[in-house]
Amino acid sequence: MDEHTRTEIEAAAFRALREHLMDKRPEVQNIDLMNLAGFCRNCLSRWYQEAANARGIEMSKDEAREIFYGMPYDDWKAQQQKAADPEQQAAFRKSFAENVGEAD
Repeated sequence: MDEHTRTEIEAAAFRALREHLMDKRPEVQNIDLMNLAGFCRNCLSRWYQEAANARGIEMSKDEAREIFYGMPYDDWKAQQQKAADPEQQAAFRKSFAENVGEAD
């Protein structure tokens, strides 16, 4: 497989993952994704931002999130995100530290 075709297939897989998480399973909470899989929608938007920045395209965290979520992140949170219980929060702190790094 040539490099261009591989890149197109990877991009299609990313779009399918985004569609699945945003349109087919929006009820799945980011904190649960992070706790179970070590990544969430915010990670995907961060990776998008990092890929843009690596190619010399200036993009902020908020801009990347709006592209990924299809709306401002605060709007999505208000529509979809539920409050996390103390157990979820504790598991999140551990997962975040292991998969992303220490929280700021």
